[in-house]
Amino acid sequence: MMSYIPQTNPVAGQLIRPATAPLPRRVNQDLEIPRQDTGLTPVAAVAPHPGHPDELAQREELIRRLGLPTSTDADFDAFARDLAERTGLLYGFVNFFLREQTFVGLHQPPADSGYPIVGRTMSRDHGYCPEVMERELALPLPDVHASPRFSSNHVVDAIGIRAYFGVPLIHKSGIKLGTVCGIDPEPRSDRDARRIRDAVIAIGRDVMHHADEKTPR
Repeated sequence: MMSYIPQTNPVAGQLIRPATAPLPRRVNQDLEIPRQDTGLTPVAAVAPHPGHPDELAQREELIRRLGLPTSTDADFDAFARDLAERTGLLYGFVNFFLREQTFVGLHQPPADSGYPIVGRTMSRDHGYCPEVMERELALPLPDVHASPRFSSNHVVDAIGIRAYFGVPLIHKSGIKLGTVCGIDPEPRSDRDARRIRDAVIAIGRDVMHHADEKTPR
């Protein structure tokens, strides 16, 4: 799960204490999500759900063959940092969907910044990246509270996300590795959303190019 250090809530002036138990599992909602115009061509799904055992096995095998990391990696941390710098979002992630969401690349504010400090793993049911994996399209949410479909999310409640931008990492074989995404506690304007979305898409392409260049084991 995501973990974080105590901090002072600047609005309420209250101490936010670290989580002591896993976040509750997300309740699935049978709602249609409109497919957004992102300029990306959808790739056929390998399996019906990113956590499906067959798809997970294919993903793990591909990661092994490509020689990709399954934990903290300096190269992918650099991609996450680049994402944050190019978009202006506080947090950047390169997220592989293994048995948990695993942030092989992570950029976040310093520990003494007062912002939540997240861990390297999170349940596959939490956050917005599972939506990106299932949709196989970019998901720009300049203000998550603008839509009831996305405003109710346990990660939002835990660390106060207001903006999310994510894209899927889809290998040329059609296997979905995970996502590249960025989050921020402040919403973004609709005018700025396209620029941020395009920057995240570009970082996603760079990550996949880097993955293809890795020496197979």
